[in-house]
Amino acid sequence: MRTKQIHNLENNQQFKEKALIWSQQFDDVVWLDSSNYAQNYSNYDAVLAVDAFTSIQTDFQDSFEKLKDYQSRANDWIFGYLTYDLKNDVEALKSKNYDGLGFPDLYFFQPKKLFFFKDNQVEIQYLNCVDDELEADLKAIHTSEEKSIENLTEDVKIKLRIHKDDYFEKVNTMLDFIHRGDIYEANFCQEFYAENTAINPLETYRRLNAISKPPFASFIKMTDKYVLCASPERYLKKEGTHIISQPIKGTAKRSKNEEKDAQLKIDLSEDKKERSENIMIVDLVRNDLSKTAIKGSVQVEELCKIYTFDQVHQMISTVTSKVESTTHPVDIIKSTFPMGSMTGAPKISAMKIIEKLEETKRGVYSGAIGYFSPTGDFDFNVVIRSILYNQTKRYVSYSVGGAITAKSNPLQEYEECLVKAKAMRTVLEKRN
Repeated sequence: MRTKQIHNLENNQQFKEKALIWSQQFDDVVWLDSSNYAQNYSNYDAVLAVDAFTSIQTDFQDSFEKLKDYQSRANDWIFGYLTYDLKNDVEALKSKNYDGLGFPDLYFFQPKKLFFFKDNQVEIQYLNCVDDELEADLKAIHTSEEKSIENLTEDVKIKLRIHKDDYFEKVNTMLDFIHRGDIYEANFCQEFYAENTAINPLETYRRLNAISKPPFASFIKMTDKYVLCASPERYLKKEGTHIISQPIKGTAKRSKNEEKDAQLKIDLSEDKKERSENIMIVDLVRNDLSKTAIKGSVQVEELCKIYTFDQVHQMISTVTSKVESTTHPVDIIKSTFPMGSMTGAPKISAMKIIEKLEETKRGVYSGAIGYFSPTGDFDFNVVIRSILYNQTKRYVSYSVGGAITAKSNPLQEYEECLVKAKAMRTVLEKRN
């Protein structure tokens, strides 16, 4: 059971910032932030979950059954992530590529302390075993100040796991698979990384988020492991019996010139290649949702709509369905995982080819971060535009990818990757 309080905030943004600073004392932290981006299907402006009462960490084997059991037994709010490599639990697949990060394949925890932000209010929910700490915590939050931080980085030297010529060769190999008819589309990703590097995770997250102000930003601290995520994409949301998926496929850079920027937006909306990518993934998502949907309930609410963010324009579609109230929420996720926008079509064939051509285990990247509510609702993002950091290993990583189709040009795909990577690289290389 939880003790609940609602507080009006004179300065909502300031309280959120102080609460995030205060949260860093705990080993388990999840912060979800909409960055005040106007969007449909939003329940909260931000959520902060800290201090694990119970938790689960596991590899991919039987991971969804373990999560299903944990979520059912907790019967409470749980927060965490699903890595891309849970595909190996869903299908007969493997992940043998290099892993410099060493994150668990699945991680969730039941927080003792919860903060839900909406407009100028915060709803605080504490487990009864710690509710006597609430007033002291509020005072501590109001007086929280950032400790003086050293240089953001010691000496970040970003390396490419796949160099340009190798990238071209791999994309051409993928095009051979497409022209042969093995797949129609696949999301091909590459890692950028730095070794023997120390960063300030919270400050790095803030800088990353400030660049793009995305609707599905998140910060995870799991003892010495961090996810700093500036994602614009929702993977899957459940509200009662209503399921929502919003895949992104199609990216265009922004221009500071208003007229040119408007034209870039129009060009993206009319780009045949980008539209075909998006529509192929919409078909895949429709198929995935149909596995748990009430017959005839799968609908495409928006097709290839252009959304504008601080750094890029994105083509987003919205696909919805209805499920029976008796359908377990974890089964809905398992039947759609990994998300179509990060795999390809046909899904299993694409994932097999991806594994052969990519050099790095994806891990949290192109997985999902989010929560389950006590009633079985959930909301998860797609982990893109993100920096992953293992503090103990002193290893920093970010990955980017793009959809390869029959119309893909290797050079253009490479340049699109660099556009997507720009925010992460800028943040890591910037000095205080």
